[in-house]
Amino acid sequence: MTAAFTVRVQDEIAEKLDRIAALSDRSRAYLAAQAIEDYVSREEWQLAEIQAGLDEADRGEFASANELASVVAKYVKAARKA
Repeated sequence: MTAAFTVRVQDEIAEKLDRIAALSDRSRAYLAAQAIEDYVSREEWQLAEIQAGLDEADRGEFASANELASVVAKYVKAARKA
């Protein structure tokens, strides 16, 4: 089942969406639905990861000073090589 609703966007965005729709042989509604689906999936994942991190913190599961230093050193060395 699908739900329908109205979304308001700036004229410039609607025009860009229309151009993309024409170039991709898709409807404006299809592209808008895909954009919303992508956004919801990304936000759902990100919020779940944040919650998982908060849950770990609540349980006192933190990286040790040595573990943190090891990760930082890895990226500092990589940046110096570049």
